[in-house]
Amino acid sequence: MKNILVTGGAGFIGVNFIKMILEKEPGIRIINLDLLTYAGNLESLKQELDNPNHFFIQGNIGDTELIEKIIQEYSVDSIINFAAESHVDRSISDPDIFVKTNVLGTLNLLRNAVKYNVKRFLQVSTDEVYGSLEDSEELFTEITTIKPNSPYSASKASADHFVRAYQHTFGLDTVITRCSNNYGPYQFPEKMIPLCINNILNDKSLPVYGDGLQIRDWLYVKDHCSAIWKVFKNGVSGGIYNIGGCNEKTNLELVKTLLKILDKPESLITFVKDRPGHDRRYAIDAYKIMNTLDWRPSVTFEQGIKKTVEWYLCNKKWLEDVTSGAYRNYYKEMYDGR
Repeated sequence: MKNILVTGGAGFIGVNFIKMILEKEPGIRIINLDLLTYAGNLESLKQELDNPNHFFIQGNIGDTELIEKIIQEYSVDSIINFAAESHVDRSISDPDIFVKTNVLGTLNLLRNAVKYNVKRFLQVSTDEVYGSLEDSEELFTEITTIKPNSPYSASKASADHFVRAYQHTFGLDTVITRCSNNYGPYQFPEKMIPLCINNILNDKSLPVYGDGLQIRDWLYVKDHCSAIWKVFKNGVSGGIYNIGGCNEKTNLELVKTLLKILDKPESLITFVKDRPGHDRRYAIDAYKIMNTLDWRPSVTFEQGIKKTVEWYLCNKKWLEDVTSGAYRNYYKEMYDGR
């Protein structure tokens, strides 16, 4: 039985990853550590809480004593680090927490991974560490210069550098994945797609930054999870793997797509003042993972966005309760002190 510490497992991507592993990998035991901040939602893992291969612990990745205890008590042999503050707007207004979680928290995990001979450490990062693309023909590759433009991406870039340093200096077996924008089930509604779906369902305006022509590459979350697992199992030690959906869309195009699917008027669109330092374009070159690890996206953007909208339509109660924070205190109280 392989024992994997999954940090941030109650967040959007972590939830989808844990569901996938528990369904498809019976020889894997997941120790799920999450602080249950505003975006962490255990209700998304309600069915998995009783799974004998899933152990949930509420706590902070920056807590050295807790990390040591978990690694020893559960004989952790690998760590997959999803835990991160990830909302760019929040990083602009309060960058300190991004440094504490994304940089110092990752450093704490790395330090203990070396101390207790953890066999593999996978860092889930982002294409935002590369900065912004200006050339319409250019793509982010694994050797693109790191040039983060927001406090969020700067914190993630710093964490990536620490991961690389621990591989080089201490011989820790590490891999880094850098993904494009994710979408799909269980995403907290501060992010663009669930926010727009929620607003559309309630006939509220859809805020679009600036001219709405910022371009993002969209990746269905379940495809991201399958790619992470490929890298975890077969990625070269010290390697970096870009994961993209090959689906470049402007923000305005994406919003109009959602309105069309839900049969609502474009008059709901409201243009608002642009975000400070807003990156213009992200686009991933996923050649490396596709050709060395034989990974491909399983759905097109058109298929994935329809599946996503259908999921939110079938889970309006989940969306309402997460938006209101109805589950948060219940689970925090349940796991306090454990």
